[in-house]
Amino acid sequence: MDKLIQMLCNWVEDRRVPGAVVDIRMKGEQIFQAAFGSANLSTVYDVASLTKVVATLPSILILAQSSKLSLSDPVQKFIPEFRHPKVTIEHCLRHVSGLPASLPGYRERYTRRDVRQEILSQELAFEPGERMIYSDLGMILIGWIVSRVSGLSLDVFIKDRIFKQLGMEDSCFNPPPSWMNRIAPTEWDGKGYLLGEVHDETCYRLGGVSGSAGLFSTADDLSRYAQIWLYPESLSLLTRKSVDGCTQASIEGRGLGWQIQDGKQADLACGPLWPIGSFGHTGFTGTSLWIDPIRELSVVLLTNAVHYGRDSEIKQLRSIFHDAVMTSLIDKHCTTREEI
Repeated sequence: MDKLIQMLCNWVEDRRVPGAVVDIRMKGEQIFQAAFGSANLSTVYDVASLTKVVATLPSILILAQSSKLSLSDPVQKFIPEFRHPKVTIEHCLRHVSGLPASLPGYRERYTRRDVRQEILSQELAFEPGERMIYSDLGMILIGWIVSRVSGLSLDVFIKDRIFKQLGMEDSCFNPPPSWMNRIAPTEWDGKGYLLGEVHDETCYRLGGVSGSAGLFSTADDLSRYAQIWLYPESLSLLTRKSVDGCTQASIEGRGLGWQIQDGKQADLACGPLWPIGSFGHTGFTGTSLWIDPIRELSVVLLTNAVHYGRDSEIKQLRSIFHDAVMTSLIDKHCTTREEI
């Protein structure tokens, strides 16, 4: 993967990203892992919206598999103070709930606000199921449902039920002080660069734990996690029925939680070369996880592109990166592990 390595080295040199970690696995085997720029292989990243599919989605699926709830249940069944009886768990997972994308003025990080009450009082922009608007608010509600049904906070539930099972020892919400020298700093907040403090403002106001953001993790841990979506039978966390239900049908390119390559969506982070049926997600800080079930392939790209500001080129770079990965795999199978 010489071209891929050179491309990432150029991005660091050109200050497109401060650093990056890449982990690629095929058929259950790691075939490429490398760190670039300011990163090393153990660097911990604020993975932003990857939280939705790495923490919130599997948590709600586990509860559904154990018959604690159904994805067709209305949100109001578990959160009576939520005002919209027609909105279901599945609506929120598919981003067709009608809820807006975020709260007004969400970037006001340090002013005092009751964001929980604000979320509960939001009006719907359209009838549930009518169309798709990617909504942090719907996924925050799902995280609250996990807590109410399980009796545990989302961070404790995911740690006990998934992270421990998979050996994901470098994944958590609100990382401890002992991790600070391993964490990639994100954006300047007027006082300093955020380090170990969630970048997402709404999650910050919720104490650093939410269904939409807040997770910190490493490339190795996320690659471990990806395997439960390729080999659910062998890992006994999700059922094949749950995996297929999330990834084999989409509305405007959205499955349950995941974004789906259905051949109809433009500007997907995986790029145009990935086959129909591939699925993945991105994080605003500069992260992504994509899975190709045909090749049994998982690709993790972690950067802290937002360190250079919110107008970074990461949306375009991710597509270029994933195209380069697919081209390299088509051209030649290789195995590499290094820090650059």
